[in-house]
Amino acid sequence: MHAAALRVELHLPQARSLKEKRAAIKPIVDGSRHRFGVAAAEVGNLEAWQRSELAFAAVASSAGHVTDVLDSVERFVWSFPEVEVLSCERHWWEP
Repeated sequence: MHAAALRVELHLPQARSLKEKRAAIKPIVDGSRHRFGVAAAEVGNLEAWQRSELAFAAVASSAGHVTDVLDSVERFVWSFPEVEVLSCERHWWEP
């Protein structure tokens, strides 16, 4: 079993309230869950209007499959023009 997490830090320059921020983040979190079968959540900067930290986790029988899934999730996040990706980090769990 192989498991990894992807942490993505975002800047949302158009968000003027927490409601606008949540509206911009929701399609990313929900879309990644449905398209790629990962666990996804906003995990940081919860009260900041223009910043967000998202985390995605994947588990599979091969490291290659986990890598492919998280690569797809990362490309998916980058595809949203209303957010700016500030950083991406991967963390692997050893069995």
